[in-house]
Amino acid sequence: MNTLIKKTATLRMGWLSAALMAALLSQQAIASETEKTMPKNTAAQSVPGENKWWKEAVVYQVYPRSFNDTNGDGIGDLNGITEKLDYLKTLGVNVIWLSPHFDSPNADNGYDIRDYRKVMKEFGTMADFDRMMAEMKKRHMRLIIDLVVNHTSDENQWFVESRKSKDNPYRDFYIWRDGHNGKEPNNYPSFFGGSAWKLDPQTGQYYLHYFASKQPDLNWDNPKVRADVYDIMRFWLDKGVSGFRMDVIPFISKQPKLPDLPPAALAHPEFVFANGPYVHQYLQEMNREVLSHYDTMTVGEAFGVTPEQAKTFTDPQRHELNMLFNFDLVRLDRDGWRKTDWTLPQLKATYTKIDNAAGDDGWNTSFLSNHDNPRAVSHFGDDGPLWREASAKALATMMMTQRATPFIYQGDELGMTNYPFRRIEDYEDVEVRGQWKDFVVSGKVSAQEYLQNVRQTSRDNARTPMQWNSQANGGFTTGKPWLAVNPDYVQINAASQEHNPDSVYNYYRHLIALRSQTPALIYGKFKDIDPANDKVFAYTRTQDDQRYLVVINFTKQQLKYSLPEGIKINRLALDSGSAHPAKEGATQLALQPWQASIYRL
Repeated sequence: MNTLIKKTATLRMGWLSAALMAALLSQQAIASETEKTMPKNTAAQSVPGENKWWKEAVVYQVYPRSFNDTNGDGIGDLNGITEKLDYLKTLGVNVIWLSPHFDSPNADNGYDIRDYRKVMKEFGTMADFDRMMAEMKKRHMRLIIDLVVNHTSDENQWFVESRKSKDNPYRDFYIWRDGHNGKEPNNYPSFFGGSAWKLDPQTGQYYLHYFASKQPDLNWDNPKVRADVYDIMRFWLDKGVSGFRMDVIPFISKQPKLPDLPPAALAHPEFVFANGPYVHQYLQEMNREVLSHYDTMTVGEAFGVTPEQAKTFTDPQRHELNMLFNFDLVRLDRDGWRKTDWTLPQLKATYTKIDNAAGDDGWNTSFLSNHDNPRAVSHFGDDGPLWREASAKALATMMMTQRATPFIYQGDELGMTNYPFRRIEDYEDVEVRGQWKDFVVSGKVSAQEYLQNVRQTSRDNARTPMQWNSQANGGFTTGKPWLAVNPDYVQINAASQEHNPDSVYNYYRHLIALRSQTPALIYGKFKDIDPANDKVFAYTRTQDDQRYLVVINFTKQQLKYSLPEGIKINRLALDSGSAHPAKEGATQLALQPWQASIYRL
């Protein structure tokens, strides 16, 4: 049993029963032995420690439904993205991650794909996609797209065929089981509420769906499934995309025989779902068959993968993925849908743990929000009118100066905030609706308790339309928006910030420019120099003889901060708003509320 598995078991899965842990460790050992006999990928994607374009990139995530609507139907579209490429180019980003744009019935806003080779009609046409790609290339920008292949839509032709009969050629594309004692095959819960199994009357069997019932899980143990997925990947890579963000990719390998979860694991099934025995075998095959033949960037959504486990996905010598989205930071104060408390030392310790787990050869992502998490400034900053801009700049500084590829979620460069949700009818999210049935309608918790928590944690906070100007609907659409625009669009919008040198938007521009010109802020070693401090986050980034200090005041108070012994300021590289910038040789800093500064040492 390898050391990594034992360490992971000890640190992160103490809540699992001994029996389940034994099963997981056994399955991991099987996978490890399987990998020893696999053909090795001889086309090296990267050399340990090597500089790569995707390490130096700054990525901007576009959630197309909410980005920019050009035809007045209330839904963002591909032409709307093309229209705003100069805005993104001016910001300084050079890679765009496009959330799902494929043909979909939208049970889960595009993460239920009906046809992987068609564009969602609400977003436009393939000609619109090709034009968008061409315009990105003119601006020397790259595009990565979502690869959603743990599951499909139940309207996908594969599933339409699969459910027709038990002997249909596509039956084994999905995971079908007989019921057990008149009930579901096992006790797996769906992330969107209820059981992860749905009875199909046509054949009397159940199919597995980790998410909505309209999102049946694919059977990756079937080599025909894998071959078809690889063909889909080649289709889009040949169109010119530069890689993929891979949706819940650790879930593709299921647990053998699908045993019941013990009660202790039911609250966090992701740690079981993400530890199937063949996930690494499948990713190595994907790399060998597809990715190694292109100059790609790959990032996996690693829900259920601990930082200690992440290295097995991203070690360049294993030929799997380039990097992962680790959720330990953005879920620092989450227990499912419940909001809990967090402290600055906890946040800093999480950054250190994630950085250490990557080692010298691996690589991380840096992000504070996305389409599945609340707005960064409402989560980790202060979204009140007095400190919103200052705290948004502070958080941007922290995110942009990690040893990782930064991912900016649309609107965070403006300091957009959470929506003021009041009642269940305000939400569109299938996850919230499912949880409402599970917890409130069932009487397990009160409506007040659920709403008080979910208004801070809901995915819909990030999905409200982009705020372009102070006109109706924030300039997002001339029609009725699919989801309500945050009423603070009058104060927070792109038009008011683009030409304001002190805006959040222009601070992001300065940060991106500084990072691109400073290799130490990309590749340099990270060290938290004051981990116990509960008010200030101070860390160094060091590469050869270049050493930089980042200091961020996480309070609303002015502070005097003494640098640890031996550290002296050389010069200021960037500051978010200091009243008195530190001079050369300074060993003490006068920090304004939410001030963030980057110094050369």
